[in-house]
Amino acid sequence: MRNIRDMNKQVTRDEAISLLAQAEYGVLSTVDDSGQPYGVPLNFIVLDGAVYLHCGLEGHKLDNISSNHQVCFTVVATSTVVPSSFSANYESVIVFGKAHIVHDMEKVTMLKELVKKYSHEYQDKGLKVIESFKDKCTVIRIAIEHITGKRKK
Repeated sequence: MRNIRDMNKQVTRDEAISLLAQAEYGVLSTVDDSGQPYGVPLNFIVLDGAVYLHCGLEGHKLDNISSNHQVCFTVVATSTVVPSSFSANYESVIVFGKAHIVHDMEKVTMLKELVKKYSHEYQDKGLKVIESFKDKCTVIRIAIEHITGKRKK
């Protein structure tokens, strides 16, 4: 893996994990069998040192992951354009890792954490939705192999 070019902008691993967990959505990047890249924005959670996301039972990203587990997941935690300096202030994180489909309790735990992150005031309703939804979705775990974070303020 390459290092960040401007080391003054690099954040620690712990700061990168924290920024990652706070972000609202990220972009999952995969590659298909012919080498065509595919990036899709998704909601997600960070749990036990991994990134988790959910999707339908079939689709482009699942096809890609089934043939190539290596993925990249990117978030922009904050971003503010600074017109006077022709620049921007930002916090961003890039994760590299292997994506795998999870099942059973790991799947349900992730869905519960997703409700907690995005709809924490509707926990009871969320549990009912999970019960009816859990067999109609796929949950993917990205084991973080490498993570970098940058901050410019």
